Amino acid sequence: MAIETSARPLRADAVANRDRILAAARDAFVERGPSAPLDDIARRAGTGIATLYRRFPDRESLMRAVVLDALERTTDAANRAANEADPFQALMRYMHAALDIRVAAVVPALLEELPLDDHEMLQARSAGSDALQRVVDAAHDAGTLRPDITTGDIGILIIRMSRPLPGPFSREINDRLAHRHLDLLVRGLRTRPGRLAKLTGPALTLPDLQQMSPADHPTAPSTGRASRERR
Repeated sequence: MAIETSARPLRADAVANRDRILAAARDAFVERGPSAPLDDIARRAGTGIATLYRRFPDRESLMRAVVLDALERTTDAANRAANEADPFQALMRYMHAALDIRVAAVVPALLEELPLDDHEMLQARSAGSDALQRVVDAAHDAGTLRPDITTGDIGILIIRMSRPLPGPFSREINDRLAHRHLDLLVRGLRTRPGRLAKLTGPALTLPDLQQMSPADHPTAPSTGRASRERR
């Protein structure tokens, strides 16, 4: 699924510029929210603001491209994992890849700013959900993933691990600790001999999570599109 609408293929240098802008925008939006200054994103990417606007004419088009890119990358990671011999290790590799892509941090940060009926976005989310479901099903079928673990559990775990730590932690330390703590947490996902302790709380699926909206949480502060700085 293409992020840009131009029919002509991009030159190699244009592709490199676009990829740097998307990576810089992803990090800036995670750290500073949807109103992250576009000139700061261009600076992080090592390009001029004119180059950014040439690829993405407004803030919404950039946010949309960042979300689609993250969704596509995690779907690719899940599809690769589905072909591996050890389903549980494949699931773990997928979760670590999702942390590196920062999909669970950037998508929640931007999704409320984008149209809910965007067909390409809905397709990308559905493709990602289906790919992850295949990985989870394979681990269940192999008997190595607890049968009461859902795709929603996996998604929420990645979201929790993607949150930056409070305090004076650098980006590098945050990322390394997220991978370390994910390794610790996933030990609880494996099946064990004997009776499993029953899990408490709802067993949410990814479709359950996708159907939730800000209206389900009336006490949450407003982050609607009208409240965001536009450039």
